[in-house]
Amino acid sequence: MMQRIWLIAELLVIFVGLPLGYRFSPVPIPALPLLWLVAAYAWWQLSRDTTFNQSQLWNPAPLPRQIGAILLIFLVAAAAIWMGVHWFAPQLQWSFLREHPVFWAAIIVFYPVLSVYPQGILYRTFFLHRYAELFPSTPGTTWLPLIASATVFAFLHIIFRNSISVVLTFLGGILFAWRYAETGSLLTSSVEHALYGCWLFTVGLGGYFYHGVWPQPK
Repeated sequence: MMQRIWLIAELLVIFVGLPLGYRFSPVPIPALPLLWLVAAYAWWQLSRDTTFNQSQLWNPAPLPRQIGAILLIFLVAAAAIWMGVHWFAPQLQWSFLREHPVFWAAIIVFYPVLSVYPQGILYRTFFLHRYAELFPSTPGTTWLPLIASATVFAFLHIIFRNSISVVLTFLGGILFAWRYAETGSLLTSSVEHALYGCWLFTVGLGGYFYHGVWPQPK
């Protein structure tokens, strides 16, 4: 009973309290160092857990078998996202790429390592393993842990103060959690996550996902 109470308290602190604290903090907080700190805590807990298969933190073996399906879904989704930007916010289309090409290139290179993978540790590997007893995957509730993972992942994005980032990350969060659960490979899930993140910055929606130097979307 005490273990369950501790898990619930830990979940609320990490996945609810910290995003709320960041969102309403009266002083600026650097987002990436905070993410790294919390992801390091998650990794530490996983490293101490004898029931966790440590190979899942990387496990490249499933990637070649999954890459075709990953790219097929991505191409359909990327086209839909581009059409949405083209029709509803044409002023944003390719804006980051055009106005900040060097910064864009830096994000494409470093974002998967510095942001995507730590998020994967925290919101896929740690969350799905650590809180499995809170969100049991039974024959009738196989999607429950995936939806829970996607929900807290989307909730994180309240820090960007717009609904678009929350909605898109909820949808993406379901896909990334499902990919991880199917493959047991954080690398495979992170590659898929990185594709979508890099595309959002490229197509012009980066302002919804970053407190950066270019004008924020209205």
